[in-house]
Amino acid sequence: MIIGLDVGGTHTDTVLLGKQGLIRQHKVTTDTLDLFKTVLAGLENITKDIDPASISRAVLSTTLTTNAIVQDKNPAVGMIVSGGPGVDPEYFRTNEDYFCVSGSIDHRGREVEPVNEDEILKIKDILKEKGIRNVGIISKFSVRNPKHELAVYNLIKDAFGKIYMGHLISGNLNFPRRIATTYLNTIVHQTHKRFFEAVRDSLKQKGLNIPIHILKADGGTMNFDSSIDFPGQTILSGPSASVMGATAFASEKDETLVLDIGGTTTDMAILVNRVPLLDPQGITLGNYNTLIRSLETRSIGIGGDSHVQIADGKLKIGPERKGPAMAYGGPVPTPTDAMFVMGLMTEGNRDASVKGIEPIAAALDINLEDAAVRIFDHACKLILFHARAMIDAINRKPVYTVHELQEGLVVNPRKILILGGPAPYFAGYLEKISNFQVNTVPHWKVANAIGAALARTTCEVTLFADTQQEIAAAPEENFNVSVSKNFTKELAVEKAFELLKNKAMNIGATADDLEMEVAESQQFNMVRGFYTAGKNIRVKVQVKPGLIHGYEALAQKLLADADEMVC
Repeated sequence: MIIGLDVGGTHTDTVLLGKQGLIRQHKVTTDTLDLFKTVLAGLENITKDIDPASISRAVLSTTLTTNAIVQDKNPAVGMIVSGGPGVDPEYFRTNEDYFCVSGSIDHRGREVEPVNEDEILKIKDILKEKGIRNVGIISKFSVRNPKHELAVYNLIKDAFGKIYMGHLISGNLNFPRRIATTYLNTIVHQTHKRFFEAVRDSLKQKGLNIPIHILKADGGTMNFDSSIDFPGQTILSGPSASVMGATAFASEKDETLVLDIGGTTTDMAILVNRVPLLDPQGITLGNYNTLIRSLETRSIGIGGDSHVQIADGKLKIGPERKGPAMAYGGPVPTPTDAMFVMGLMTEGNRDASVKGIEPIAAALDINLEDAAVRIFDHACKLILFHARAMIDAINRKPVYTVHELQEGLVVNPRKILILGGPAPYFAGYLEKISNFQVNTVPHWKVANAIGAALARTTCEVTLFADTQQEIAAAPEENFNVSVSKNFTKELAVEKAFELLKNKAMNIGATADDLEMEVAESQQFNMVRGFYTAGKNIRVKVQVKPGLIHGYEALAQKLLADADEMVC
Protein backbone atom coordinates (compact mmCIF):
# COMPACT_ATOMS: atom_id res chain seq x y z
CA MET A 1 0.00 0.00 0.00
CA ILE A 2 1.01 3.61 -0.61
CA ILE A 3 0.32 6.75 1.43
CA GLY A 4 -0.29 9.99 -0.46
CA LEU A 5 -0.41 13.30 1.38
CA ASP A 6 -1.01 16.78 0.02
CA VAL A 7 -0.72 19.89 2.21
CA GLY A 8 -2.93 22.65 0.81
CA GLY A 9 -3.51 26.17 2.00
CA THR A 10 -6.88 25.21 3.50
CA HIS A 11 -6.90 21.44 3.96
CA THR A 12 -4.40 18.59 4.11
CA ASP A 13 -5.57 15.46 2.30
CA THR A 14 -4.25 11.98 3.05
CA VAL A 15 -5.03 8.74 1.20
CA LEU A 16 -4.10 5.10 1.54
CA LEU A 17 -4.00 3.26 -1.79
CA GLY A 18 -3.75 -0.45 -2.50
CA LYS A 19 -4.18 -2.76 -5.45
CA GLN A 20 -7.90 -2.81 -4.68
CA GLY A 21 -8.13 0.97 -5.06
CA LEU A 22 -8.67 3.76 -2.54
CA ILE A 23 -8.70 2.13 0.90
CA ARG A 24 -8.93 5.21 3.13
CA GLN A 25 -9.08 8.95 2.80
CA HIS A 26 -8.84 11.68 5.43
CA LYS A 27 -9.02 15.47 5.38
CA VAL A 28 -7.82 17.78 8.16
CA THR A 29 -7.66 21.55 8.40
CA THR A 30 -4.18 22.87 7.58
CA ASP A 31 -2.56 24.70 10.50
CA THR A 32 -0.16 27.00 8.65
CA LEU A 33 1.63 27.76 11.93
CA ASP A 34 2.22 24.07 12.68
CA LEU A 35 2.42 22.05 9.47
CA PHE A 36 4.16 19.21 11.27
CA LYS A 37 1.15 18.75 13.56
CA THR A 38 -1.13 18.89 10.52
CA VAL A 39 0.77 16.21 8.64
CA LEU A 40 0.96 13.90 11.64
CA ALA A 41 -2.80 14.20 12.18
CA GLY A 42 -3.36 13.05 8.61
CA LEU A 43 -0.87 10.19 8.86
CA GLU A 44 -2.17 8.92 12.20
CA ASN A 45 -5.74 8.72 10.95
CA ILE A 46 -4.84 7.03 7.69
CA THR A 47 -2.61 4.35 9.29
CA LYS A 48 -4.74 3.48 12.32
CA ASP A 49 -4.90 -0.34 12.79
CA ILE A 50 -2.93 -0.88 9.56
CA ASP A 51 -0.03 -3.36 9.59
CA PRO A 52 3.08 -1.19 9.01
CA ALA A 53 4.66 -3.99 6.96
CA SER A 54 1.90 -3.65 4.38
CA ILE A 55 2.81 -0.01 3.54
CA SER A 56 5.59 0.30 0.96
CA ARG A 57 6.10 4.07 0.72
CA ALA A 58 4.71 7.51 1.48
CA VAL A 59 4.69 10.47 -0.91
CA LEU A 60 4.31 13.99 0.51
CA SER A 61 3.40 17.17 -1.32
CA THR A 62 3.81 20.31 0.76
CA THR A 63 3.51 24.08 0.61
CA LEU A 64 6.23 24.43 3.23
CA THR A 65 9.09 25.69 1.07
CA THR A 66 6.83 27.90 -1.03
CA ASN A 67 5.35 29.53 2.07
CA ALA A 68 8.78 30.04 3.62
CA ILE A 69 9.96 31.96 0.54
CA VAL A 70 6.78 33.97 0.01
CA GLN A 71 6.52 34.95 3.67
CA ASP A 72 10.25 35.73 3.85
CA LYS A 73 10.61 33.83 7.12
CA ASN A 74 14.04 32.39 6.45
CA PRO A 75 17.42 32.56 8.21
CA ALA A 76 20.16 34.79 6.84
CA VAL A 77 22.50 32.99 4.44
CA GLY A 78 25.73 33.82 2.68
CA MET A 79 26.18 33.99 -1.10
CA ILE A 80 29.61 33.95 -2.77
CA VAL A 81 29.35 34.72 -6.48
CA SER A 82 32.06 34.76 -9.15
CA GLY A 83 31.22 36.22 -12.55
CA GLY A 84 34.36 37.31 -14.37
CA PRO A 85 34.21 39.52 -17.49
CA GLY A 86 30.75 40.45 -18.71
CA VAL A 87 27.63 41.32 -16.74
CA ASP A 88 28.36 42.29 -13.15
CA PRO A 89 26.83 39.67 -10.78
CA GLU A 90 25.91 42.56 -8.48
CA TYR A 91 22.91 43.06 -10.78
CA PHE A 92 21.58 39.71 -9.54
CA ARG A 93 21.99 40.37 -5.81
CA THR A 94 19.68 38.18 -3.75
CA ASN A 95 20.31 39.24 -0.16
CA GLU A 96 22.40 41.34 2.22
CA ASP A 97 25.28 38.88 2.70
CA TYR A 98 26.02 38.60 -1.02
CA PHE A 99 29.69 38.82 -2.04
CA CYS A 100 30.94 39.28 -5.60
CA VAL A 101 34.45 37.84 -5.81
CA SER A 102 37.29 37.64 -8.31
CA GLY A 103 38.17 34.58 -10.37
CA SER A 104 36.53 33.35 -13.57
CA ILE A 105 36.00 30.40 -15.91
CA ASP A 106 35.20 30.93 -19.60
CA HIS A 107 32.29 29.42 -21.56
CA ARG A 108 34.36 26.36 -22.53
CA GLY A 109 35.43 25.65 -18.96
CA ARG A 110 38.94 27.16 -19.12
CA GLU A 111 40.29 29.16 -16.20
CA VAL A 112 40.74 32.86 -16.97
CA GLU A 113 41.51 34.19 -13.48
CA PRO A 114 42.17 32.05 -10.37
CA VAL A 115 40.31 32.22 -7.08
CA ASN A 116 41.76 34.74 -4.60
CA GLU A 117 42.10 32.65 -1.45
CA ASP A 118 42.69 35.60 0.88
CA GLU A 119 39.48 37.22 -0.37
CA ILE A 120 37.46 34.06 0.31
CA LEU A 121 38.94 33.60 3.80
CA LYS A 122 37.97 37.17 4.75
CA ILE A 123 34.41 36.54 3.62
CA LYS A 124 34.42 33.32 5.62
CA ASP A 125 35.32 35.27 8.78
CA ILE A 126 32.62 37.88 8.12
CA LEU A 127 29.92 35.24 7.72
CA LYS A 128 31.09 33.32 10.79
CA GLU A 129 31.01 36.47 12.90
CA LYS A 130 27.39 37.05 11.83
CA GLY A 131 26.44 33.53 12.89
CA ILE A 132 25.43 32.46 9.38
CA ARG A 133 25.15 28.68 8.98
CA ASN A 134 24.33 28.03 5.33
CA VAL A 135 26.09 29.34 2.21
CA GLY A 136 25.61 29.26 -1.56
CA ILE A 137 28.53 29.31 -4.01
CA ILE A 138 28.11 30.17 -7.70
CA SER A 139 30.66 30.55 -10.49
CA LYS A 140 29.37 31.76 -13.86
CA PHE A 141 30.44 28.80 -16.00
CA SER A 142 30.62 26.15 -13.29
CA VAL A 143 28.46 23.83 -15.41
CA ARG A 144 31.43 23.72 -17.79
CA ASN A 145 34.04 23.47 -15.05
CA PRO A 146 33.22 23.49 -11.31
CA LYS A 147 36.85 24.06 -10.30
CA HIS A 148 36.26 27.47 -8.70
CA GLU A 149 33.12 26.48 -6.80
CA LEU A 150 35.00 23.48 -5.42
CA ALA A 151 37.98 25.66 -4.50
CA VAL A 152 35.76 28.08 -2.55
CA TYR A 153 33.96 25.16 -0.92
CA ASN A 154 37.23 23.63 0.30
CA LEU A 155 38.28 26.96 1.80
CA ILE A 156 35.09 27.43 3.85
CA LYS A 157 33.61 23.94 4.39
CA ASP A 158 34.82 23.60 7.97
CA ALA A 159 32.99 26.77 9.11
CA PHE A 160 29.39 26.22 7.96
CA GLY A 161 26.50 23.76 8.06
CA LYS A 162 25.13 23.21 4.55
CA ILE A 163 26.87 24.61 1.48
CA TYR A 164 25.12 24.58 -1.89
CA MET A 165 27.18 24.80 -5.09
CA GLY A 166 25.57 26.05 -8.30
CA HIS A 167 26.94 23.29 -10.53
CA LEU A 168 25.22 20.64 -8.38
CA ILE A 169 21.92 22.53 -8.35
CA SER A 170 21.41 22.68 -12.13
CA GLY A 171 23.31 21.69 -15.27
CA ASN A 172 21.62 24.37 -17.38
CA LEU A 173 23.44 27.46 -18.63
CA ASN A 174 21.83 30.58 -17.16
CA PHE A 175 23.93 32.50 -14.66
CA PRO A 176 21.20 34.76 -13.17
CA ARG A 177 18.75 31.89 -12.79
CA ARG A 178 21.43 29.66 -11.23
CA ILE A 179 22.17 32.37 -8.66
CA ALA A 180 18.47 32.61 -7.73
CA THR A 181 18.07 28.83 -7.67
CA THR A 182 21.08 28.31 -5.42
CA TYR A 183 19.90 31.08 -3.11
CA LEU A 184 16.39 29.60 -2.74
CA ASN A 185 17.79 26.16 -1.98
CA THR A 186 20.08 27.68 0.64
CA ILE A 187 17.42 29.71 2.46
CA VAL A 188 14.84 26.89 2.71
CA HIS A 189 17.33 24.19 3.73
CA GLN A 190 16.89 24.59 7.46
CA THR A 191 13.09 24.65 7.40
CA HIS A 192 12.88 21.75 4.97
CA LYS A 193 15.30 19.55 6.90
CA ARG A 194 13.64 20.15 10.26
CA PHE A 195 10.15 19.41 8.94
CA PHE A 196 10.88 16.21 7.05
CA GLU A 197 13.17 14.77 9.70
CA ALA A 198 10.36 15.26 12.22
CA VAL A 199 7.92 13.47 9.91
CA ARG A 200 10.37 10.63 9.29
CA ASP A 201 11.13 10.15 12.98
CA SER A 202 7.44 10.16 13.88
CA LEU A 203 6.70 7.51 11.26
CA LYS A 204 9.49 5.36 12.65
CA GLN A 205 8.02 5.68 16.16
CA LYS A 206 4.78 4.31 14.74
CA GLY A 207 6.67 1.39 13.20
CA LEU A 208 6.45 2.85 9.69
CA ASN A 209 10.06 2.52 8.62
CA ILE A 210 9.22 3.15 4.97
CA PRO A 211 10.73 5.18 2.13
CA ILE A 212 9.47 8.77 2.14
CA HIS A 213 9.27 10.49 -1.22
CA ILE A 214 8.75 14.17 -1.87
CA LEU A 215 6.71 15.45 -4.81
CA LYS A 216 8.56 17.97 -6.97
CA ALA A 217 7.35 20.86 -9.09
CA ASP A 218 7.78 18.79 -12.28
CA GLY A 219 5.24 16.19 -11.15
CA GLY A 220 7.86 13.60 -10.22
CA THR A 221 9.23 12.48 -6.88
CA MET A 222 12.56 12.06 -5.12
CA ASN A 223 13.41 10.37 -1.86
CA PHE A 224 13.89 12.26 1.38
CA ASP A 225 17.67 11.95 1.51
CA SER A 226 17.96 13.49 -1.95
CA SER A 227 15.56 16.31 -1.11
CA ILE A 228 18.02 17.61 1.50
CA ASP A 229 20.38 18.50 -1.34
CA PHE A 230 17.60 19.97 -3.52
CA PRO A 231 14.87 21.36 -1.21
CA GLY A 232 13.99 24.05 -3.78
CA GLN A 233 12.56 21.37 -6.05
CA THR A 234 9.60 21.00 -3.69
CA ILE A 235 8.48 24.57 -4.48
CA LEU A 236 5.04 24.49 -6.17
CA SER A 237 4.65 20.76 -5.57
CA GLY A 238 0.99 21.41 -4.68
CA PRO A 239 -0.14 22.34 -8.21
CA SER A 240 1.83 19.41 -9.63
CA ALA A 241 -0.12 17.05 -7.32
CA SER A 242 -3.31 18.36 -8.90
CA VAL A 243 -1.99 17.67 -12.39
CA MET A 244 -0.87 14.14 -11.55
CA GLY A 245 -4.22 13.46 -9.88
CA ALA A 246 -6.02 14.26 -13.14
CA THR A 247 -3.58 12.66 -15.61
CA ALA A 248 -5.08 9.17 -15.74
CA PHE A 249 -8.56 10.54 -16.45
CA ALA A 250 -7.76 13.08 -19.17
CA SER A 251 -8.40 12.66 -22.88
CA GLU A 252 -5.79 10.65 -24.79
CA LYS A 253 -6.54 12.56 -28.00
CA ASP A 254 -7.15 16.17 -27.01
CA GLU A 255 -6.02 18.95 -24.73
CA THR A 256 -7.62 19.07 -21.29
CA LEU A 257 -7.80 21.98 -18.85
CA VAL A 258 -7.29 20.89 -15.23
CA LEU A 259 -8.80 23.00 -12.42
CA ASP A 260 -8.11 22.25 -8.77
CA ILE A 261 -10.57 24.47 -6.87
CA GLY A 262 -9.58 24.64 -3.23
CA GLY A 263 -10.54 26.86 -0.36
CA THR A 264 -7.79 29.43 -0.95
CA THR A 265 -6.78 29.16 -4.61
CA THR A 266 -7.62 27.58 -7.93
CA ASP A 267 -4.66 25.84 -9.56
CA MET A 268 -4.71 25.45 -13.35
CA ALA A 269 -2.80 23.35 -15.84
CA ILE A 270 -3.08 21.91 -19.36
CA LEU A 271 -2.69 18.27 -20.39
CA VAL A 272 -1.96 17.42 -24.04
CA ASN A 273 -2.94 13.80 -24.75
CA ARG A 274 -2.61 13.10 -21.01
CA VAL A 275 0.86 14.68 -20.94
CA PRO A 276 1.46 17.80 -18.78
CA LEU A 277 2.97 20.95 -20.24
CA LEU A 278 6.40 21.97 -18.97
CA ASP A 279 7.86 25.39 -18.18
CA PRO A 280 11.15 24.93 -20.10
CA GLN A 281 13.08 27.64 -18.24
CA GLY A 282 12.00 27.10 -14.65
CA ILE A 283 9.83 28.39 -11.83
CA THR A 284 9.32 32.12 -11.32
CA LEU A 285 8.43 32.82 -7.70
CA GLY A 286 8.06 36.47 -6.75
CA ASN A 287 11.20 38.25 -7.93
CA TYR A 288 13.14 35.02 -8.38
CA ASN A 289 13.55 33.47 -11.84
CA THR A 290 14.93 29.99 -11.30
CA LEU A 291 16.14 26.86 -13.06
CA ILE A 292 13.82 24.64 -11.00
CA ARG A 293 12.09 22.36 -13.49
CA SER A 294 8.33 22.79 -13.24
CA LEU A 295 5.04 21.91 -14.85
CA GLU A 296 3.29 24.82 -16.56
CA THR A 297 0.72 25.84 -13.94
CA ARG A 298 -1.03 28.96 -12.74
CA SER A 299 -2.59 29.71 -9.34
CA ILE A 300 -5.19 32.42 -8.72
CA GLY A 301 -6.59 33.68 -5.43
CA ILE A 302 -10.13 32.42 -5.99
CA GLY A 303 -11.47 29.47 -4.00
CA GLY A 304 -14.46 28.32 -2.04
CA ASP A 305 -13.37 30.35 1.01
CA SER A 306 -12.30 33.55 -0.80
CA HIS A 307 -13.49 36.77 0.85
CA VAL A 308 -16.58 38.20 -0.88
CA GLN A 309 -17.18 41.94 -0.47
CA ILE A 310 -18.42 45.09 -2.16
CA ALA A 311 -15.50 47.38 -3.10
CA ASP A 312 -16.11 50.70 -4.86
CA GLY A 313 -19.67 49.62 -5.50
CA LYS A 314 -18.62 46.41 -7.26
CA LEU A 315 -18.63 42.77 -6.28
CA LYS A 316 -15.12 41.54 -5.41
CA ILE A 317 -14.04 37.95 -4.74
CA GLY A 318 -10.60 37.17 -3.30
CA PRO A 319 -7.70 37.00 -3.40
CA GLU A 320 -7.73 37.06 0.42
CA ARG A 321 -8.98 34.17 2.51
CA LYS A 322 -10.03 35.33 5.99
CA GLY A 323 -10.95 31.86 7.21
CA PRO A 324 -13.54 29.18 6.47
CA ALA A 325 -17.00 29.97 5.13
CA MET A 326 -19.48 31.50 7.58
CA ALA A 327 -21.44 28.26 7.29
CA TYR A 328 -18.50 26.64 9.09
CA GLY A 329 -17.89 29.41 11.60
CA GLY A 330 -15.84 31.80 9.48
CA PRO A 331 -15.86 35.61 9.80
CA VAL A 332 -16.76 36.79 6.28
CA PRO A 333 -18.99 35.69 3.37
CA THR A 334 -17.52 33.41 0.72
CA PRO A 335 -18.56 31.63 -2.50
CA THR A 336 -19.21 28.58 -0.31
CA ASP A 337 -21.80 30.61 1.62
CA ALA A 338 -23.39 31.57 -1.70
CA MET A 339 -23.67 27.86 -2.51
CA PHE A 340 -25.43 27.26 0.82
CA VAL A 341 -27.95 30.01 0.05
CA MET A 342 -28.49 28.50 -3.42
CA GLY A 343 -29.15 25.09 -1.86
CA LEU A 344 -26.16 23.44 -3.57
CA MET A 345 -24.57 22.66 -0.21
CA THR A 346 -26.47 21.61 2.91
CA GLU A 347 -24.10 20.18 5.52
CA GLY A 348 -23.41 23.40 7.41
CA ASN A 349 -25.08 26.40 9.02
CA ARG A 350 -27.15 27.95 6.23
CA ASP A 351 -28.46 30.65 8.57
CA ALA A 352 -24.89 31.90 9.08
CA SER A 353 -24.41 31.99 5.31
CA VAL A 354 -27.62 33.97 4.90
CA LYS A 355 -26.43 36.47 7.50
CA GLY A 356 -23.21 36.94 5.53
CA ILE A 357 -24.82 37.28 2.09
CA GLU A 358 -27.63 39.67 3.17
CA PRO A 359 -25.39 42.81 3.30
CA ILE A 360 -24.05 41.92 -0.17
CA ALA A 361 -27.62 41.65 -1.48
CA ALA A 362 -28.53 44.98 0.08
CA ALA A 363 -25.50 46.71 -1.44
CA LEU A 364 -26.36 45.30 -4.87
CA ASP A 365 -30.08 46.12 -4.38
CA ILE A 366 -31.20 42.59 -5.24
CA ASN A 367 -32.80 39.78 -3.24
CA LEU A 368 -30.80 37.20 -1.25
CA GLU A 369 -31.06 34.33 -3.74
CA ASP A 370 -30.11 36.53 -6.69
CA ALA A 371 -27.10 37.83 -4.75
CA ALA A 372 -25.93 34.26 -4.10
CA VAL A 373 -26.26 33.40 -7.78
CA ARG A 374 -24.41 36.63 -8.69
CA ILE A 375 -21.51 35.67 -6.39
CA PHE A 376 -21.27 32.12 -7.70
CA ASP A 377 -21.58 33.26 -11.31
CA HIS A 378 -18.85 35.87 -10.78
CA ALA A 379 -16.49 33.29 -9.22
CA CYS A 380 -17.00 30.89 -12.12
CA LYS A 381 -16.48 33.60 -14.74
CA LEU A 382 -13.30 34.79 -13.02
CA ILE A 383 -11.92 31.25 -13.10
CA LEU A 384 -12.75 30.93 -16.80
CA PHE A 385 -11.23 34.34 -17.52
CA HIS A 386 -7.92 33.40 -15.91
CA ALA A 387 -7.97 29.98 -17.57
CA ARG A 388 -8.33 31.57 -21.00
CA ALA A 389 -5.58 34.06 -20.14
CA MET A 390 -3.30 31.15 -19.25
CA ILE A 391 -4.11 29.41 -22.53
CA ASP A 392 -3.38 32.61 -24.49
CA ALA A 393 -0.06 33.03 -22.65
CA ILE A 394 0.93 29.44 -23.46
CA ASN A 395 0.12 29.98 -27.14
CA ARG A 396 2.31 33.09 -27.31
CA LYS A 397 5.44 30.99 -26.84
CA PRO A 398 6.75 27.58 -27.94
CA VAL A 399 4.71 24.81 -26.33
CA TYR A 400 6.68 22.18 -24.42
CA THR A 401 5.24 19.05 -22.92
CA VAL A 402 7.27 17.14 -20.36
CA HIS A 403 8.39 14.97 -23.27
CA GLU A 404 9.24 17.35 -26.09
CA LEU A 405 8.75 20.63 -27.92
CA GLN A 406 5.39 20.58 -29.73
CA GLU A 407 6.21 22.36 -32.97
CA GLY A 408 3.32 24.56 -34.13
CA LEU A 409 0.85 23.26 -31.54
CA VAL A 410 -1.95 25.68 -30.68
CA VAL A 411 -3.44 24.71 -27.33
CA ASN A 412 -7.24 24.75 -27.56
CA PRO A 413 -8.81 22.60 -24.81
CA ARG A 414 -12.49 21.81 -25.04
CA LYS A 415 -12.64 19.64 -21.91
CA ILE A 416 -12.20 20.51 -18.25
CA LEU A 417 -11.38 18.15 -15.41
CA ILE A 418 -12.15 19.53 -11.94
CA LEU A 419 -10.90 18.36 -8.58
CA GLY A 420 -11.02 19.81 -5.09
CA GLY A 421 -13.73 19.93 -2.40
CA PRO A 422 -16.35 22.03 -4.26
CA ALA A 423 -15.63 20.43 -7.67
CA PRO A 424 -19.11 18.95 -8.41
CA TYR A 425 -20.86 22.22 -7.57
CA PHE A 426 -18.70 24.17 -10.01
CA ALA A 427 -18.71 21.54 -12.77
CA GLY A 428 -22.29 21.88 -13.94
CA TYR A 429 -22.32 25.66 -13.83
CA LEU A 430 -18.99 26.04 -15.64
CA GLU A 431 -20.30 23.82 -18.43
CA LYS A 432 -23.51 25.83 -18.55
CA ILE A 433 -21.77 29.20 -19.09
CA SER A 434 -18.93 28.03 -21.35
CA ASN A 435 -18.21 25.92 -24.41
CA PHE A 436 -16.30 23.35 -22.34
CA GLN A 437 -17.30 19.79 -21.55
CA VAL A 438 -16.76 19.58 -17.78
CA ASN A 439 -16.22 16.45 -15.66
CA THR A 440 -15.10 15.91 -12.11
CA VAL A 441 -12.11 13.66 -11.35
CA PRO A 442 -12.95 10.45 -9.46
CA HIS A 443 -12.55 11.00 -5.70
CA TRP A 444 -12.25 14.70 -6.43
CA LYS A 445 -11.93 15.63 -2.75
CA VAL A 446 -8.57 13.85 -2.42
CA ALA A 447 -7.46 13.47 -6.05
CA ASN A 448 -4.40 15.65 -5.44
CA ALA A 449 -3.19 13.27 -2.71
CA ILE A 450 -3.84 10.34 -5.05
CA GLY A 451 -1.77 12.10 -7.71
CA ALA A 452 1.11 12.56 -5.28
CA ALA A 453 0.95 8.90 -4.22
CA LEU A 454 1.11 7.60 -7.79
CA ALA A 455 3.76 9.97 -9.18
CA ARG A 456 6.89 8.42 -10.65
CA THR A 457 10.43 9.34 -9.59
CA THR A 458 11.90 11.73 -12.16
CA CYS A 459 15.25 13.36 -12.85
CA GLU A 460 17.40 14.61 -15.70
CA VAL A 461 21.08 14.64 -16.65
CA THR A 462 22.89 17.20 -18.80
CA LEU A 463 26.21 16.16 -20.33
CA PHE A 464 28.51 18.23 -22.51
CA ALA A 465 31.67 17.33 -24.41
CA ASP A 466 34.44 19.39 -26.01
CA THR A 467 36.40 17.13 -28.35
CA GLN A 468 39.09 19.78 -28.94
CA GLN A 469 39.88 19.76 -25.22
CA GLU A 470 39.10 16.00 -25.13
CA ILE A 471 36.75 16.22 -22.14
CA ALA A 472 33.20 15.11 -21.37
CA ALA A 473 31.52 16.29 -18.20
CA ALA A 474 28.28 16.38 -16.26
CA PRO A 475 29.30 18.59 -13.31
CA GLU A 476 25.87 18.29 -11.69
CA GLU A 477 26.60 14.56 -11.35
CA ASN A 478 30.26 14.99 -10.33
CA PHE A 479 31.25 13.35 -13.63
CA ASN A 480 34.31 14.32 -15.68
CA VAL A 481 36.31 12.08 -18.04
CA SER A 482 38.80 12.34 -20.88
CA VAL A 483 37.52 11.43 -24.34
CA SER A 484 39.07 11.09 -27.77
CA LYS A 485 38.72 13.62 -30.56
CA ASN A 486 36.42 11.08 -32.25
CA PHE A 487 33.88 11.20 -29.42
CA THR A 488 30.36 11.44 -30.92
CA LYS A 489 26.93 12.68 -29.95
CA GLU A 490 25.72 9.08 -29.90
CA LEU A 491 28.38 8.17 -27.34
CA ALA A 492 27.40 11.23 -25.31
CA VAL A 493 23.77 10.07 -25.22
CA GLU A 494 24.85 6.57 -24.21
CA LYS A 495 26.96 7.90 -21.33
CA ALA A 496 24.19 10.31 -20.26
CA PHE A 497 21.68 7.44 -20.10
CA GLU A 498 24.09 5.49 -17.91
CA LEU A 499 24.41 8.44 -15.53
CA LEU A 500 20.64 8.97 -15.58
CA LYS A 501 19.87 5.39 -14.64
CA ASN A 502 22.26 5.52 -11.68
CA LYS A 503 20.90 8.88 -10.55
CA ALA A 504 17.26 7.76 -10.78
CA MET A 505 17.87 4.61 -8.78
CA ASN A 506 19.77 6.57 -6.13
CA ILE A 507 16.89 8.99 -5.57
CA GLY A 508 14.20 6.35 -5.29
CA ALA A 509 13.18 5.09 -8.75
CA THR A 510 12.33 1.46 -9.45
CA ALA A 511 13.43 -0.46 -12.53
CA ASP A 512 9.83 -0.64 -13.81
CA ASP A 513 9.58 3.14 -13.92
CA LEU A 514 12.81 3.88 -15.80
CA GLU A 515 11.27 5.22 -19.00
CA MET A 516 14.19 7.28 -20.27
CA GLU A 517 14.35 9.58 -23.27
CA VAL A 518 16.50 12.22 -24.94
CA ALA A 519 15.09 15.67 -24.14
CA GLU A 520 17.73 17.69 -26.00
CA SER A 521 20.63 16.88 -28.34
CA GLN A 522 22.93 19.44 -29.97
CA GLN A 523 26.30 19.38 -31.75
CA PHE A 524 28.33 22.29 -33.14
CA ASN A 525 31.59 22.23 -35.03
CA MET A 526 34.36 24.49 -33.73
CA VAL A 527 36.19 25.96 -36.71
CA ARG A 528 39.73 27.34 -36.71
CA GLY A 529 40.67 28.87 -40.03
CA PHE A 530 39.44 26.47 -42.71
CA TYR A 531 39.43 23.38 -40.51
CA THR A 532 37.14 21.81 -37.92
CA ALA A 533 39.11 21.89 -34.68
CA GLY A 534 36.60 19.85 -32.69
CA LYS A 535 32.98 19.38 -31.74
CA ASN A 536 30.95 20.93 -28.93
CA ILE A 537 28.28 18.42 -27.87
CA ARG A 538 25.43 18.92 -25.40
CA VAL A 539 22.75 16.37 -24.56
CA LYS A 540 20.01 16.26 -21.94
CA VAL A 541 18.21 13.05 -21.01
CA GLN A 542 15.37 12.47 -18.57
CA VAL A 543 13.18 9.90 -16.90
CA LYS A 544 9.72 10.64 -18.30
CA PRO A 545 7.34 12.18 -15.77
CA GLY A 546 4.23 10.10 -15.29
CA LEU A 547 2.49 7.67 -12.96
CA ILE A 548 4.15 4.62 -11.44
CA HIS A 549 4.14 1.31 -13.26
CA GLY A 550 0.81 -0.48 -13.18
CA TYR A 551 -1.27 2.63 -12.53
CA GLU A 552 -3.66 1.78 -15.37
CA ALA A 553 -5.39 -0.98 -13.40
CA LEU A 554 -5.64 1.19 -10.31
CA ALA A 555 -6.97 4.12 -12.33
CA GLN A 556 -9.70 1.89 -13.77
CA LYS A 557 -10.54 0.69 -10.27
CA LEU A 558 -10.80 4.29 -9.05
CA LEU A 559 -13.13 5.03 -11.96
CA ALA A 560 -15.25 1.97 -11.28
CA ASP A 561 -15.74 2.50 -7.55
CA ALA A 562 -16.07 6.31 -7.66
CA ASP A 563 -19.83 6.27 -7.23
CA GLU A 564 -19.64 9.92 -6.18
CA MET A 565 -18.39 10.94 -9.61
CA VAL A 566 -20.38 13.81 -11.12
CA CYS A 567 -20.31 14.55 -14.85
